[in-house]
Amino acid sequence: MANHASAEKRNRQRIARTERNRSIKGAVRTLLKKARATLATAGTNATESASAIAAAIKAVDRAASKGVVHPKTAARAKGRLARAAHKQTKSASA
Repeated sequence: MANHASAEKRNRQRIARTERNRSIKGAVRTLLKKARATLATAGTNATESASAIAAAIKAVDRAASKGVVHPKTAARAKGRLARAAHKQTKSASA
């Protein structure tokens, strides 16, 4: 339990930051899942999957710039999405 005013304030700040970060992380996970789902379904058109991927990449970049996720974690997620998208376009054209 916090005994000083400064410690109580730090606890309040921690709680606020944790809520904010949890919300951002949840949104990022949701957008990544949606992007992967559009890539997984073979019948989706290219524009739909491209917009889902763009939204996911934007959210990941924003989370990384805010310090919610590590920059290398963000890069890894974006790379995996890009690789999956390339794989889909490659198989669709062949």
